[in-house]
Amino acid sequence: MTLNQICQWIDHTAVSEWIKQAAWVVPTVQTIHILTIAVVASSALMLDLRLIGVFWGNRPLEVVKARFLPLIWWPLLLLLATGIIMITAEPARSLKNPAFQLKMLLLIAALVVTGLFQFLHRRSSTSDDGPRAAAVTLAIVSIVLWSSIIFAGRWIAYFA
Repeated sequence: MTLNQICQWIDHTAVSEWIKQAAWVVPTVQTIHILTIAVVASSALMLDLRLIGVFWGNRPLEVVKARFLPLIWWPLLLLLATGIIMITAEPARSLKNPAFQLKMLLLIAALVVTGLFQFLHRRSSTSDDGPRAAAVTLAIVSIVLWSSIIFAGRWIAYFA
């Protein structure tokens, strides 16, 4: 199946038709999606700023991780659900959109960076931050990625 055929198939499902006919679904789902990305991105930012040493430098990294990592990983399930609903409403507008495709690539990269941070921190022994240069580099990359995800998400509306 080509991408066009997949989009047409999704577009003609009963769920897609219902979403398009219920005027409240898309704006409600978009609002939930935006609020959830705000939770994820701000949680990542708090953790990243702690790694850089700008925010909560007096708190142990374990405390900051315990507070913010769950707010990065668990809301992804809600983002996935709301994203699927938005794609189902307008599959071609999303799946064939360069801004959407870029957003998905950036999201994968951001999740890899977050997972890499967790992996590296688990492997570092007694020091609070592990290797400082690696932590700062990952934090800066993470900030750039999450900011880019937000920008790419916003640009989806303008690349239709």
